[in-house]
Formats: sequence, structure tokens, C-alpha cells
Amino acid sequence: MAASKVQFRTVESDLIQVTGELTRNSLVDERLLNQQLENVQSVRYFDLSEVSRVDTAGLAWLIHSLGKLQQQGKRLELKNIPDQLHSLMALGQVSNLFE
Repeated sequence: MAASKVQFRTVESDLIQVTGELTRNSLVDERLLNQQLENVQSVRYFDLSEVSRVDTAGLAWLIHSLGKLQQQGKRLELKNIPDQLHSLMALGQVSNLFE
């Protein structure tokens, strides 16, 4: 079975459009993922409106990204969070991390 793709497109200097799946199969290239966090000024927005599927690995990557930016005194905010991610965040009791 082929790995699903996740893609990142810079829409504005602080806004990244995430498309595809945020799953354990799509989040295999950590170097690519970490590039999305480089050169962040103070706030980085991830627009998740085009995310078709998310699992716990996707949520874990978002939490890891949030922590990495917080260590640098920066923030990560999510826009257009899919219902599936809302559910996972509620189950994991981490919804408040991204408020």
C-alpha cells in the first residue's frame, strides 16, 4: 500500500496550507516536516481546511511542532480544524493547547 501524501504550501509568510492526510503513513519525512517550522517569526498558522484525514500520529506531530516553536518563544495556531482532529484532541484532552 502506497503512503498517503501530505503537502505544505506557503500562502503567506506566516500561513501554511496543509493538504492531504496527517497520518502515520504520510508523516514519514521528518526533515520535510521540520522545514515547515523554520524561519517562523512569531506566529505560524496552519490552515487545515484541505486535510482529508488525521490520526494520532498527525495530532502528535502538531503537538511536537507546537512544543518546538514554544521553546523558541513562538506560537502555532491552527485554522479550519477538521472534525476528526477536534475529536482526537478532545479524546486526548489536548484541545486547550491550540487555543
